[in-house]
Amino acid sequence: MKKRIKISIIFNEPTIQTADGRKFISESGKLEEGMISTALLSKGVIDMSEVGVVEEKESIKAALQALGYETDVFNMSNSIEQLLDFLKDSKPDLIFNLVEGLGDEAIHEMHIAGIYELLGIPYTGSGPLTLGTCLNKARTKKILAYHRLPSPKFFFCTQLSQINADDLELQFPMIVKPAREDASVGIDNNSIIDTMAALKRRVKYIFDEFDQPAIIEEYIDGREMNVAIIGNGKPIVLPISEIDFSGLPSDYPKIVTYDAKWVQGTAEYEGTKGVCPADVPPNVESAIKNIALQAYNIMGCRDYARIDLRLSKNNKPYILEVNPNPDISDDAGFIRSARTYGLDFDEIVGKIVDFALKRNP
Repeated sequence: MKKRIKISIIFNEPTIQTADGRKFISESGKLEEGMISTALLSKGVIDMSEVGVVEEKESIKAALQALGYETDVFNMSNSIEQLLDFLKDSKPDLIFNLVEGLGDEAIHEMHIAGIYELLGIPYTGSGPLTLGTCLNKARTKKILAYHRLPSPKFFFCTQLSQINADDLELQFPMIVKPAREDASVGIDNNSIIDTMAALKRRVKYIFDEFDQPAIIEEYIDGREMNVAIIGNGKPIVLPISEIDFSGLPSDYPKIVTYDAKWVQGTAEYEGTKGVCPADVPPNVESAIKNIALQAYNIMGCRDYARIDLRLSKNNKPYILEVNPNPDISDDAGFIRSARTYGLDFDEIVGKIVDFALKRNP
């Protein structure tokens, strides 16, 4: 009788840091001891993009069980020792990797994947090099530029003295982001800048709040698109999804802020909705998909990824970010594209597992 494949879903439960000590997110995904204010969220006290993993792993577990896999779930709780002990005891045939960092450092996402590599345990999604590189916005943009893929002009800023009109060679308006974050962390309604004084204030804010360099980009005033891609060898580009900003207040910038992605009840969250398929002319659709697929391959994405783009007023696409191991929770944009293509949630989870197993026969 053929042995059932055992898959371990590994994630790290997010934590919050408050004035009176460390408190944890419960298994239900709810904040213990009450709700957290938007002010705390914006300051990075808790990253709600990580809270979504708590619900995501339950949906994935149910899907894997429905597909006939033996499945367990492990919260590594930011402890390498606990992770190693679990892997030794559980002996999974495959890891469904949902770890998005360690402690307060997103860059450790790549190091956890490196542990799987060193132990020789197959896992879903991209490898350490891709995870680390895509998290570094400046490096990603340089790689894309080398391959002649369009991305907004940018400046990598490490100190305020670098900011002057002659050196920047960028046109206003601009958008300022943390250089080494994902999930729209550090992006809010004050991120779009149209004066030099405002630019210096915003860059200082990034330095102070996130303790890292800032990326200053020319702002592409236009539509925002997400392109979900699955597979290896001959990846499949799923239908393009668009972020509809028409529900935002008229004085809000048309961008996907942190609140728009993660904080229910805010004007940004309620005013930005995903629409799939995006209504674009066939030639524009083809151009977007072609550029996204090139970025997927160039950056070394595996199994599944999402490419975020902006479409200028003259329908020219610009790559904003390459997102390996994107959110695939039931209400995420990736799953919206998959459903439009004709795949339900269980099927997309099954395909991700199949791709990973085929890479590791």
